[in-house]
Amino acid sequence: MRRRKGIQPQIDSLDDHGSLSNKMDENIDYFRSVYANCSDVVIRPFLIGGMYQAYFIYIDGLANVEETDEQILQPLMNATVKNTNEIMNMLENKIPVTNIQKFTSLSKCIDSISTGNPLLLSDGINTGYSFCLAKWEKRGIGEPSAEVGIKGPREGFTETINVSTSQLRRIIKSPSLKMQELFIGQLTKTKIVISYIEGIANHNLIEEVHNRLERIKIDGILESGYIEELIEDNPYSPFPQILSTERPDVVCSNLLEGRVAILVDGTPFVIVVPTTFFSLLQSHEDYYQRFLVSTAVRWLRYLFLVISLLLPSLYVAILTFHHEMVPTALLLSVAASREAVPFPALVEALMMEVTFEALREAGIRLPKQVGAAVSIVGALVIGQAAVQAGLVSAPMVIVVAITGIASFMIPRYAMGIGFRILRFPIIFLAGALGLLGVMMGIIAIIVHLSTIRSFGVPYLSPLAPLKGTELKDTLIRSPWWKLNTRPHLTGDYNKHRQSPGLKPDPTKGGE
Repeated sequence: MRRRKGIQPQIDSLDDHGSLSNKMDENIDYFRSVYANCSDVVIRPFLIGGMYQAYFIYIDGLANVEETDEQILQPLMNATVKNTNEIMNMLENKIPVTNIQKFTSLSKCIDSISTGNPLLLSDGINTGYSFCLAKWEKRGIGEPSAEVGIKGPREGFTETINVSTSQLRRIIKSPSLKMQELFIGQLTKTKIVISYIEGIANHNLIEEVHNRLERIKIDGILESGYIEELIEDNPYSPFPQILSTERPDVVCSNLLEGRVAILVDGTPFVIVVPTTFFSLLQSHEDYYQRFLVSTAVRWLRYLFLVISLLLPSLYVAILTFHHEMVPTALLLSVAASREAVPFPALVEALMMEVTFEALREAGIRLPKQVGAAVSIVGALVIGQAAVQAGLVSAPMVIVVAITGIASFMIPRYAMGIGFRILRFPIIFLAGALGLLGVMMGIIAIIVHLSTIRSFGVPYLSPLAPLKGTELKDTLIRSPWWKLNTRPHLTGDYNKHRQSPGLKPDPTKGGE
């Protein structure tokens, strides 16, 4: 599309547009020019006490018009005032609204109107009065769809940031839970809240979060993914370095360990920093089940993580270069099934993996009523038809199916995508170099993981560098009465999370 000559896109913020004037006409002319062609912006003239000209400016659909009429407009119109000092005294002391802010900056006035708060301007007063009467439609609290669990709370965050912060306050009732807000986006002015627990989170970490957020200069923030990509340490890594969750209990558990949460208005996903490789492989249910069950499930998760990454490449490597590693009976069975297949194992694996990934993405994007049916039926039909047509072998279909099931064991979607991406280069290495290529791929991944940091924390911590006291909640999940200390993330930290001696004593059970 051609842009007309002389017209340039304006994404500059209104940080320096002067102050309000004592002359009402100048102020209103400015606001009319700013909100030209904005049919939803209402500029309502009226008289205070029948004498002084005043204007209400608000956005229809964002402001609570009923409360504005009842609590502000009607008392002002019926008031008896003699001068502007009495008007200011009435606005500041006699209006029954909880939060009233005063602005002299034009940009602050526009920001207030944009958030849904009505703005009052009066003749002879170079101050705008903003009333906290924003009201808009919002989604109710529901069960988080991306992190479903059998046991645990059933509520998730919503797109309204004030609701999300209240959910955190409802769980952590201490005044040590701090909420610091800032606005990012020159056009969207998206509200961001940085949450942490004072006395537990390290001050250097909090300062680093502030610095990285304040460096962001962008025209708009629509989702927390924008923030995540702009503040992570290594943007070229396939592995996520920031935890994203829509569960308040997960955020609170991380806050209690000394991490910092970043809430973004307009999205139910909250990001938590710093995070580690092992934190992204932990599920919220690990801490709601008995520790023996949680440890067994965690080891099963690690096993299937390896299977999801390496099974197709091991199959390709062994069939291509290392036949002697397969028992004779099994080798004959596999050879018989591949007799009619015209493609080598490498091409066969790539075709099936790409098809499976396409079916998985299609099932996610389709409506819920048909998505699951299409993905399951499509996989069955395509797999069976491909085997009968001689395009792929039955063992390859089994390998790809097991790999797909294993990938669903990874609790974090972003982490699962990273392993799904890495699966393909390892398959290429296996087809070119056999098991040597697979080992080269594994070594490259481990070296890469060892070099990543998340806000100064080594990604493989506490395994590398080794911190023996913190392994009790990494490879295993120790019972709660052994989890006496918090993870040591960075700098000084509040070490003890509970008093010692909480282990149940069966000899005192009858007392």
